[in-house]
Amino acid sequence: MPRTARLDAPGVLHHIMIRGIERQKIFRDVQDRDDFLERLSVILPETHTACYAWAFLDNHAHFLFRSGEAGISRVMRRILTGYAVTFNHRYNRHGQLFQNRYKSIICQEDAYLKELVRYIHLNPLRARLVSDLSELNGYPYCGHSALMGKIRREWQDTGYVLRNFGTTVRKGRSEYLAFVEAGISQGRKPELVGGGLIRSLGGWKEVKKLGLDRQDRIKGDERILGNNDFVMEVLGTANEGYERRYRLKSLGYDISNVERKVIGLFNIKKSDLYSGSRKNRVSEARSLFCYWCVRELGESMTHMARLLGVTQPAVGYAVERGELLTKKENYNLID
Repeated sequence: MPRTARLDAPGVLHHIMIRGIERQKIFRDVQDRDDFLERLSVILPETHTACYAWAFLDNHAHFLFRSGEAGISRVMRRILTGYAVTFNHRYNRHGQLFQNRYKSIICQEDAYLKELVRYIHLNPLRARLVSDLSELNGYPYCGHSALMGKIRREWQDTGYVLRNFGTTVRKGRSEYLAFVEAGISQGRKPELVGGGLIRSLGGWKEVKKLGLDRQDRIKGDERILGNNDFVMEVLGTANEGYERRYRLKSLGYDISNVERKVIGLFNIKKSDLYSGSRKNRVSEARSLFCYWCVRELGESMTHMARLLGVTQPAVGYAVERGELLTKKENYNLID
């Protein structure tokens, strides 16, 4: 079954989960954990990504992020690619470190923020990395310790979380701790890793026709955690991008069309586009080519990497440059 497209937009709350391939460890020691933390401390502020909760376990990790203007995909690509390269070099290993793509669930904030913060921060206790709540309070590889004021993390937005529990830091911390303690006996909560509606009845327009009185009969969409109204709003927003993509394809747009458009705009040869040349004009053309193919047509970065003879991260960076170039020069794929 083909995997579903990511749902991403600025300002959205995401529950992110990463896992080691074949359940292998992604953190073997303290140095690995500190390396990952260093990346978070640099990349999150740079991308204006807010972090409300996080926890490292041996073979997986959880995060609760609010995406910045660039969305969450770019952030995760930077974090995971850099970490994997360093990890493989350190342990003289090759190949993938993480299991498939990271999992990202868009969450309804007013209903689930507090529950998700608690769920994520209790992971080390459930995994028996710490013996009790007192030990969790000072555990350095979980955001709970920062909320308790034991460890300072400049990149973790503790203030926002604590304000959801009380009007002062002291009151918020006290109520937060009581809330976490009350959740220990609840165990794992599978309902916090997906829910809501799925576009499985002929697409968004068909789902919309059903009306609110029948939404409870539709299966859950694992990309979204929220009530029906929230899910319908998210899917409706995402659908704008889907409909544009389908419109382009209905007009006959494919990679060849994009290729011709870019070559004409930059007045270069087709061979230049695929040459790997670093000349500014050629590099800009290649970036716009990648951006339009990936973001507008929905081509995978893996496919584009094979087509251009480069790495997948290189295509990712080209897409980012192409996006900036489009905004700066007001380029449009459709005239």
